[in-house]
Amino acid sequence: MFQSKIILGSEEWCSFPELGIPAIKARVDSGAKTSALHAINIVPFLKDNEKWVKFDINPIQNNLKTVIHCEALMIDKRIVKSSSGFREQRYVIQTKIMLGTESWTIQMTLTNRDSMGFRMLLGREAMSGRILVDPEEKYLLGQTTTENLKDLYVDAIAKKSGLRIGLLASNPELYSNKRIMEAGEMRGHEMHFLNIKECYMKLDADQPEIHYRGGKVLDNFDAVIPRIRPSITFYGCALTRQFEAMKVFCLNSAAAITQSRDKLFSLQLLLRNGIDIPTTGFANSPLDTDDLIKMVGGSPLIVKLLEGTQGKGVVLAETKKAAESVINAFKSLNANILVQEFIKEANGKDLRLFVVDGKVVAAIQREAAAGEFRANIHMGGTASIIKPTVEEKKIAIKAAKAMDLRVAGVDIIRSSKGPLLLEVNSSPGLEGIEGATNKDIAGEMIKAIEKNFKMKPTNHESVS
Repeated sequence: MFQSKIILGSEEWCSFPELGIPAIKARVDSGAKTSALHAINIVPFLKDNEKWVKFDINPIQNNLKTVIHCEALMIDKRIVKSSSGFREQRYVIQTKIMLGTESWTIQMTLTNRDSMGFRMLLGREAMSGRILVDPEEKYLLGQTTTENLKDLYVDAIAKKSGLRIGLLASNPELYSNKRIMEAGEMRGHEMHFLNIKECYMKLDADQPEIHYRGGKVLDNFDAVIPRIRPSITFYGCALTRQFEAMKVFCLNSAAAITQSRDKLFSLQLLLRNGIDIPTTGFANSPLDTDDLIKMVGGSPLIVKLLEGTQGKGVVLAETKKAAESVINAFKSLNANILVQEFIKEANGKDLRLFVVDGKVVAAIQREAAAGEFRANIHMGGTASIIKPTVEEKKIAIKAAKAMDLRVAGVDIIRSSKGPLLLEVNSSPGLEGIEGATNKDIAGEMIKAIEKNFKMKPTNHESVS
């Protein structure tokens, strides 16, 4: 019986002839039930009245220039909880796998595996009855060299289209930043990560400049994507203004980012544009605490630090006494705070609508962890797919327009009075929303830049 089975090591090279993938490295894992293949730009479609799915893949790890466009029969759609805790919708496809000289049809899910060490995970369902695994061995069916890969994928290299794009941010290892860099590379652009702390500027009426650590002049950029964390808003916006002075297109302007970071001003701006928010109070003196609490309908209520982010600096005060203590404690530290009504019926849930260039490109519902009222992913909240109402979409688009943001994460809460806007984020994270929806939001951001330059969409080369 054993002689009829293929013996594999813990890592092997395989191919998918029907997808046009001649070689891809797989992690062989009998502990995983389902197989998974790296995929981005996933789009379902109908073919001969059957459900199919098309997607792009970078089959070689750490190589974003090699792109294959694939199509496969879709046989299912599942909600899968990833190892990082996100609930994501995954499409399940059916196609032939080839290992050595043997081939058979398997099922596998499509998901972004950029954070994993392998583009392919071979699970036990695909191996059942056919394979034995020797975990101490690797590449028992043969190794594929770098030169071989170059020959196999010579026609699958995405062509450069000429735009030079800088990502102005702090952490190159952050999921959102890696995805934006990847999306730009995949669409054929020259991408540069610009660390905010390593940039400095020359103010000059005739020849303004930005220099990078070591004296390199940052010139000839077509566009910059500012991703500025709250703690360095002042300097990050100063750099963005400098790029604007150099006639570089900035996806979000310095003025828009600055006003979005001022929570009080942004709420006033949103109200001026007819967008409903939870009843909110703001006062300078602790002597006005009692009336401030009454103003928002009494306890329970929310106390927010104006400088807070990702759910930090947000406190739920369940009683009047607790509210007084929290407000007065913040005031004694000379901290600026907002006091806001608590929307009990929201039940620890809110919506994040991602707006790019005047369109809602994705939406998720965020649900707070047990015993927590904040739904932020960074606070342990979970993300799931949701279909926003027409009114919620209108609010998100209107809010982004009011803040003059081309890219915005708009947070909305569902109340008995209808949808209420909580906050507009000028540097929204991608991990939770891309993971849950399987949408290429980073790609949408790059498309918004291309649209500004009136570029035609990039067609990825296919080897199939």
